[in-house]
Amino acid sequence: MTLFSQYYPAHSAAFYELVRQQVQAALDEDVGPGDLTALLVPPSLTVNATIVARENAIICGLDWVNACFKQIDTNVDINWLIIEGQHVKSNQVLCEIHGLARALLTSERCALNFLQTLSATSTATRKYVEAIAGTPCQILDTRKTMPHLRLAQKYAVTVGGGHNQRLALYDGILIKENHIAAAGSISAVMAQAIALNSNKSIQIEVENLIQLQEALSADATSILLDNFSIAKLSEAVIINQKFGRRALLEASGGITLENVREIALTGVDRISIGAITKNVLAIDLSMRIKG
Repeated sequence: MTLFSQYYPAHSAAFYELVRQQVQAALDEDVGPGDLTALLVPPSLTVNATIVARENAIICGLDWVNACFKQIDTNVDINWLIIEGQHVKSNQVLCEIHGLARALLTSERCALNFLQTLSATSTATRKYVEAIAGTPCQILDTRKTMPHLRLAQKYAVTVGGGHNQRLALYDGILIKENHIAAAGSISAVMAQAIALNSNKSIQIEVENLIQLQEALSADATSILLDNFSIAKLSEAVIINQKFGRRALLEASGGITLENVREIALTGVDRISIGAITKNVLAIDLSMRIKG
């Protein structure tokens, strides 16, 4: 089970409240006290529109789009021709929309912003998932997300077939080099983390094989292998096996579509990739009102 679904089960009240809050914040930012340009359109004019994909993509964010239109006008009717997570092709119509022209025009930008951004994350994730198909390894995200879109992007990763690292600082302990330096040693910082009894996951980042062995000796059960070469990753897996496969091993840093499969084949359990949330290019989509 992914961490997002633990906090926000699909179709739950918590999920829809998250969507509502994010959409309301986006509308407040964009519309403010009112859409001045929409005043150029007759208030009673109703129109039909479509949203069309301009490139191949894994579509994600239908509930955010629905909320953008419905929070402006509950009477807007949206007929989706696809489902969440579906692979679509360029020029494919995603949905048909009917409602007051002013409502559609005011909602358009926010709706497309959510849809193109979340679809970008799910599309990027799917590429990595497909690249390691047939291995037991998992693709994970990181906390390198867009401000205020953390949870939406974490959701999009799951739609793309990936899994979530911790959602945020409250959701788990990740001990990095500065934490180790401040505590004095790997053994000291691990002892402090375990003593917290937080009932959350504890992961420690190591930068070489000596630190890996120190972490394993300190009873680490989840270890992040930062910027290890392919050869060092393979060695890390062997060392972990000698310790009785004590820890889950996660590779991170310098991951690309070109090397991700080779990394997965070293035997690591997980691969975390910041690029699937922070380096995404928005999917090209457009809304067109029919004449």
